[in-house]
Amino acid sequence: MAPFTDNEVLDLIRMVELETLDIRTTTLGINLLDCADPDLESTCEKIYAKVVHHASKLVETADSVAADYGVPIVNKRIAVTPAALVAGASGATNLVPIAKAMDAAAKEVGVDFIAGYSAYVHKGFTRADHALFESIPEALDVTDHVCASISLASTKAGINMDATARFAQVVLDTANRTADRGGLGACKLVCFANPVEDNPFVAGAHMGIGEPETVLSVGVSGPGVVRGALSRLSPDDDLNTVAEVIKATAFKITRMGELVGRETARRLGTVFGIVDVSLAPTPAIGDSVSDILELIGVDITGAPGTTAALALLTDAVKKGGLMASSSVGGLSGAFIPVSEDQGMIEAVRKNALSLAKLEAMTTVCSVGLDMVALPGDISVDTLMGVIADELAIGMVNSKTTACRLIPVPGLGPGETVEWGGLLGTGIVQDPGRYGCAGLFRRSGRIPAPLQGYRN
Repeated sequence: MAPFTDNEVLDLIRMVELETLDIRTTTLGINLLDCADPDLESTCEKIYAKVVHHASKLVETADSVAADYGVPIVNKRIAVTPAALVAGASGATNLVPIAKAMDAAAKEVGVDFIAGYSAYVHKGFTRADHALFESIPEALDVTDHVCASISLASTKAGINMDATARFAQVVLDTANRTADRGGLGACKLVCFANPVEDNPFVAGAHMGIGEPETVLSVGVSGPGVVRGALSRLSPDDDLNTVAEVIKATAFKITRMGELVGRETARRLGTVFGIVDVSLAPTPAIGDSVSDILELIGVDITGAPGTTAALALLTDAVKKGGLMASSSVGGLSGAFIPVSEDQGMIEAVRKNALSLAKLEAMTTVCSVGLDMVALPGDISVDTLMGVIADELAIGMVNSKTTACRLIPVPGLGPGETVEWGGLLGTGIVQDPGRYGCAGLFRRSGRIPAPLQGYRN
């Protein structure tokens, strides 16, 4: 990387001190394929030993880099090979011991989360996939740091509706098992269409099979920085100017992220993977994607024009990141996790932002329906329908989409649940009066769109 200029250094100081710029996560990917063993107990021992061996200095190293460069690194995380791939050799029907081994390793090395309790089932189930599905509710109940993800659809394969229906039941079971914590287990569970192998953000992070033995990737946030830059514009500046300001700001954020990521990887003795330049909000005042959309020109997030403003924002962030680095990856763009964004929480509270509008917004943003609270008594077919609609957006548009939906036991539309920390405040959305019981009864897959057969 070219050295930072004096002006860039001063810009970074301002962004960190006044605009809540941070590295949202450094995520160490660890390949666990060589931990597979016919004996499940041996598999678990190998997983624990390998994770601890490679990640023992992750937190210490990230903290030292943060101190040296003066840029906060908020979270330190681990992503591992999908557990269903590692567990297959054992033939085990209960994979909770693997989740417990992952959790114990995460606690030993001091990271915030370990992700990769995962499976790819967009074309069907292996025996290990079945075992993982059955174990998710218990695994996310009895562990503190484990996150799970499932691939249910892709542009090439279509949507596995059998798996989608089954996943909807898993979400409900997970929420009910953690009812005393507001359905917290479901906050650590996500499904995907077209998942990426190098996503550093939980709950969907996992170590793709195309990745090296270990790899360090970073996720850079910065809604407050973009908000600050746009607030200095005149209301009369045109949209091209708005886009250019966002691009220039994303460029600066990405440069800083890659610098920190490469140095952290060097000190850990591993390779640098990617910098994900997704704007990831927090519940903190001023650190909101919703605020950015309103500065672009909508009265409140959810009003007419919101999807167009989000499209501009997402595209400009991606372009700015690509100008700054050849290692931009992950999901990169703008996240809209409803409970984690103070502006979006307010928009839901004022009935401006509905579930239907959120779905429309996901056609142009980084991921999908993220951290959306739903009534605890939602039917399994309605939940499946919400998930399938989001997967269809990803499948048809050849983009990554996801669902992290939290049915909150005992709560109905408009009621509030507090999860605390980065998970924030959930206001239960109304999914409407109607469901799709007939669709739920049908088995099979929704075929891939014609464009999925291009080679």
